[in-house]
Amino acid sequence: MTLVQMQPRPEDVNPVHRTVAEVMDAAGPQVCDDMSVEVALAVMAAARTARLVVCDQDGQCTGLVTQTELATVRDSSDYTDRVRLRDILGDHGSFTSPVTTMAEAEHAMRTRQLGALPVVDEQGSALGILALYR
Repeated sequence: MTLVQMQPRPEDVNPVHRTVAEVMDAAGPQVCDDMSVEVALAVMAAARTARLVVCDQDGQCTGLVTQTELATVRDSSDYTDRVRLRDILGDHGSFTSPVTTMAEAEHAMRTRQLGALPVVDEQGSALGILALYR
């Protein structure tokens, strides 16, 4: 008789113990926070993505913007071509660590009503995006 060691299937792993690193998506395009809204929308269109990771001049992740948010800003009566991404980030400074459990991350995202959350390393560099799929 041969002893076979079986690996658990992903669906058999308890979600309480799964980490964000196991399920996060690639970070995708990263842009500087001094970029204008119009240019950011053009980058999104070219990259065929609905969100961008926003970083400061030092490469530190400062937030996440979505195409819907940018279009809303662009279509508002207060909009000018001088509006930069840093001007509209607001409370987008929420992040998570790759070692956070999925249960903790999902709870935090639902509590703050966030559809996506940047995953950053100890230095604040974006590693990926955790998105809740409804």
